[in-house]
Amino acid sequence: MSTSFPSGGFGARMDPDAMWQAFEQLRSTFEKKVGSRMGRGDVRAAVLSLLAEKPMHGYQIIREIEERSGGSWKPSAGSVYPTLQLLADEGLITAEESNGRKTYALTEEGREVAASEGATPWADGTGSGTGTSGGTTGTGTPGADRRATSGRLPRAGVELAQAAAQVHRSGTPEQIQEAATVLDEARRRLYAILAEG
Repeated sequence: MSTSFPSGGFGARMDPDAMWQAFEQLRSTFEKKVGSRMGRGDVRAAVLSLLAEKPMHGYQIIREIEERSGGSWKPSAGSVYPTLQLLADEGLITAEESNGRKTYALTEEGREVAASEGATPWADGTGSGTGTSGGTTGTGTPGADRRATSGRLPRAGVELAQAAAQVHRSGTPEQIQEAATVLDEARRRLYAILAEG
């Protein structure tokens, strides 16, 4: 991302239009990263992993993937339902219709395949929205926490940009100046976090 931010921060030296453009650039950059697209094999791995926990219907699978990826990945019904049909054709899952919904469950062969495939796509860098900062996760893998929380920072950046844009559009000159001061402090604190580690 190329930055057009002034080295002195967002104080009085930056005009409001330039601040607005900087936040729009930040927002669009983070939205591109947050809305990452996963491959077909990732949908398959995610479905197998979720069904290894408990039987679910298609909409539950979509919701669970979105939740576990921290909102960074929400597969469409057009990718989940064909994957479910393929898994059923392969004999890895069964479908039982109840109350107008099909609930999918793994067969014994499906359980073996799910166990052999191991890691879930949201644990491979898409961000689960859970975890802590620094150290390792329960996997003992260095940097695993960074991957586990990678979806949180872009989302927080987008939300910060949206709040700043709202202050810019609706705030009084005093509120805009106060917001710029808050953003300057946030920028300094973010760099301080990097300096500590």
